[in-house]
Amino acid sequence: MKAAVYRQYGPPEVVRIEELARPEPRENEVLIRVRASTVSSADWRVRSLKVPAGFGLFARPVLGMFGPRKAVLGTELAGEIEAVGSAVRKFKAGDAVFAFPGFDMGCHAEYRTLPEDGRIMPMPAGVSFEEAAAISFGGSTALHYLRDRAKAKPGDDVLIIGASGAVGSAAVQIAKHLGARVTGVTSTPNLERVSGLGADRVIDYTKTRFLEGGEKYDIIFDTVGSTSFSACESALKEDGRLLLSAAGLPQILASSWASRRGKKGVVSGNATESVEHLRYLKELVEAGQYRPLIDRTYPLERIVDAHAYVDAGRKRGSVVITMA
Repeated sequence: MKAAVYRQYGPPEVVRIEELARPEPRENEVLIRVRASTVSSADWRVRSLKVPAGFGLFARPVLGMFGPRKAVLGTELAGEIEAVGSAVRKFKAGDAVFAFPGFDMGCHAEYRTLPEDGRIMPMPAGVSFEEAAAISFGGSTALHYLRDRAKAKPGDDVLIIGASGAVGSAAVQIAKHLGARVTGVTSTPNLERVSGLGADRVIDYTKTRFLEGGEKYDIIFDTVGSTSFSACESALKEDGRLLLSAAGLPQILASSWASRRGKKGVVSGNATESVEHLRYLKELVEAGQYRPLIDRTYPLERIVDAHAYVDAGRKRGSVVITMA
């Protein structure tokens, strides 16, 4: 099978297309023929070792001291079941599915095996493989922070920083589903996109100092690592929460320490990855309340171009990879 492989950390050019042996499913596994995947911010960080400040010391021990432990990147996929193991009962050959291996990676290949009880779910009705491949990463992260950790509820005022990214665009839609009043923060070219996602108000950060306008929020969700508790404190309501999904360690520690002075809190750390998230997102997609935002689509043969585009830091939503 063809796969995008990297044998060393570095720029997009370290990724190469190689022929690898097709995996065979164990008795409790399914073999998925991958139709689409994404190049996410997680892929960029793992490939380049450009992790948030303070986490550099932990990166190589976790990912591989002298080279990547997992040669094939890709956190999410959509495709068709090609074959099933002898003990599999939930799926059959031909089923269309989407899946979220997360940091187990391996989705930038023509085939991927997964346990039938893993993070895999039948595809929502009415979506393409490209759309289904982009559901999981941004959607799961937004669910973890907004619903599971911050307990967002109807009537909450929510500010989403980085509202046009994969996580931010999912967060706008999920916050609206949870009944919040949503303000999205993005740049000038993305104002209409974020408004189209359902945001009640959209702020252009290139023209407005959005934390200094006097508005108060129950939740401020920084999806891009651009702010801190000290910068947001005056914009949070008395028991408001700042959510940091992409912050560096110094930023997390300083924000957590500063928030101890009162009722305002900080939520940070890795997002959980669960099959329940996928089931919930599938239902939202089928109800018309969530649709992943897709920026560009590249064939697998142009994986280097896809990585280079993500490296530039200006992607809107997800960058999708399609298989032949």
